[in-house]
Amino acid sequence: MPFDDRVASLIPSLRAWQEHLHQNPELSFEEVETTAYLEQILSAMPGVTITRPTKTGLVASIRGEKPGVPAVLGVRGDIDALPIDEASGLPYASSRPGVMHACGHDGHTAMLLGLAALLSENRSRFTGEARLFFQHAEELPPGGAVEMVRAGAADGVDAMLGLHLSTNWPTGVFGVRAGVLTAAVDRFDITVKGKGAHCSFPEQGVDVIVTTAQLILALQTISARRVAATDPVIVSICQANAGTAYNILPNEMTLTGAVRSFDPAVRERIKTLIGEITAGITASAGASYDYVWDAGYASVFNDAHLTAIAEETLLSRFGAAHIDHIGPIMPGEDFYAFLDGRPGFFVELGSRCPEKGCDMPHHNPRYRLDQDALPYGVQYLFDMALTLLDGTGKIAPAKNEK
Repeated sequence: MPFDDRVASLIPSLRAWQEHLHQNPELSFEEVETTAYLEQILSAMPGVTITRPTKTGLVASIRGEKPGVPAVLGVRGDIDALPIDEASGLPYASSRPGVMHACGHDGHTAMLLGLAALLSENRSRFTGEARLFFQHAEELPPGGAVEMVRAGAADGVDAMLGLHLSTNWPTGVFGVRAGVLTAAVDRFDITVKGKGAHCSFPEQGVDVIVTTAQLILALQTISARRVAATDPVIVSICQANAGTAYNILPNEMTLTGAVRSFDPAVRERIKTLIGEITAGITASAGASYDYVWDAGYASVFNDAHLTAIAEETLLSRFGAAHIDHIGPIMPGEDFYAFLDGRPGFFVELGSRCPEKGCDMPHHNPRYRLDQDALPYGVQYLFDMALTLLDGTGKIAPAKNEK
């Protein structure tokens, strides 16, 4: 078994915490009961100082007693759930209709509780401070990370760690990458305005449905023809709404879409192109439009030095078979907000096990988390904390004070 005895002994607690959280999910910015539950558990751990910088976020600080060069290491775990009706069939399925932990955040939270327990018991083995962020509202921009940072919760933190469970990799396999890891996430809303009419006299109106259909197709040319093939980009129309009856041409049609990209310059170009294409197509149809671009999460960038330390730590503990060198991934992450002025490293932790039915994609009603992934995450985070806070100055002080 690749786990320390104490990590192995925590497995029943990790499962119990994850099952409780899974059964009692709360949506972004509504995690009141979740935070109260976490505070109850953490308050029983020696040496843990708890603060509540935001309404539903919690920070647990643990100070080491080992002599040496002090540093402050932050570790993030997100706690919110999704607006999904669960259909997993689990005995501890969500007790709240329409709300489900379908992205592994219950596992992230359980692992961070496990890390807190280990650091609480091992304060003599590290120098400085471990600051654990039980972060609310990762799923809903502008995101809880931004709120925590603006509240000053990350002031003084020298480096950040984070992880995400993923069914894209087998259980216990870590997806590692230096540099840009996640995509920037943006939203756009377009309202095409025409002139309503009876369906039998379309020439008397301006047909927003036909116009918008042309617009939808044209927007797909952005990634296919307006951006270099070497720049990964996704432009997706996810909502289209119009009309009140089968025989009425409506006055308006609304589109809501999502954009994923990695290069900041490309991100800005897409914003401009959507506006230009919308203006051209609506003008050709005699329609008008409103266009709103809502900038969301920026990309997560993994520091090369921390990536190297993480890879060495994983190799030493689990072996090369548990490391996969991955490319950039399209999901977004508000972890980026913690990286303003400080280095960080974010890793993907595999939790796919088809034999247990744990192979559904995230955000799916039948998603199941393989609980065997939990001790892998706890062991990794504990090893990294002891390595980075060993008192030898592996983390340079961050210039992040404002």
